[in-house]
Amino acid sequence: MGLSAGDTLTLAPQPDRTLLVSPEPKIDEQLYKATIELFHGDDPEDNFRFLVAHYLVGYDIIKLVSHKGFSASDRKFIKDAARQRLIGLEVIEESRNELVLQSLLNYRDLSLHKAMQSMSGLVSSMLEDVMNTMRDHDLELARDVIQRDNEVDRFYLLTVRQLKAAIEDPHLSEKIGIKRPRECLGYRLVTKSMERVGDHAERMAQNIIKMKHGIDENDPIFDMGQLVRSVFTDAVKSLVENDAKQANKVIANAKKAVSAGASLAKKNRKSADLCVSGTEMRSILESLQRISEYSADIAEVSINMGVKELRDI
Repeated sequence: MGLSAGDTLTLAPQPDRTLLVSPEPKIDEQLYKATIELFHGDDPEDNFRFLVAHYLVGYDIIKLVSHKGFSASDRKFIKDAARQRLIGLEVIEESRNELVLQSLLNYRDLSLHKAMQSMSGLVSSMLEDVMNTMRDHDLELARDVIQRDNEVDRFYLLTVRQLKAAIEDPHLSEKIGIKRPRECLGYRLVTKSMERVGDHAERMAQNIIKMKHGIDENDPIFDMGQLVRSVFTDAVKSLVENDAKQANKVIANAKKAVSAGASLAKKNRKSADLCVSGTEMRSILESLQRISEYSADIAEVSINMGVKELRDI
């Protein structure tokens, strides 16, 4: 293992009753490198997916190679997309045929829990603002909500990268806040649900932009919107506080929100006043229902993660 006299070892009891003996990480920790050969003429978005896949696996340095050379537009697309969608990944070298990107983010700087907290905060603000823009028909705010979904996606991809790394490196899992291996699956499901809630908030904003006017503030859809946002925030709170009772309450309220959405959808189909924006309203109501269901999923994961391990009994 390359150990010598005076080196520090860490002894860590594992859930399966084994003892993990590991050396303290060296200052010059290993950097994992990968090379991706891109083919000229392929869609830039298709090529970018290969970059995302290697980022999620945990590579620190990723070299993109194009034997025919990168066009100015392809080069700009990759650099902008990496900057906007992948936290910590920066271009450190470039030439006509190569682009080298490196992850500069230290896991100690942004733990899994901090990333999830930032992600849930963004989603909650999107849910609040999308209802405000529906009332005021504030198109600028609607576009801002759409833009914020990109930030949610960045945190989602970062958490997936962290969880994949934690599964492979038990020493790293402690640093990012993972106590038991099974938590990785739970947090993976939670972050995916959060990401989908953000997608639906964005979809609502897109539909509001298509509408010709705002909705009267006395419309019952705003009560539903407030309930849905509370369901989401309470679901996240139940996870953070490991509160099974709160989680069950979230699931019950989520069912109420779904039923309310079905009733409003039926009512709006019969309303002549909303015929000009009926399609958009139906889509918004459907998104609110789906957000409630994803929030209930988070609450269910919270309950499951709160159950003690068999070995702990």
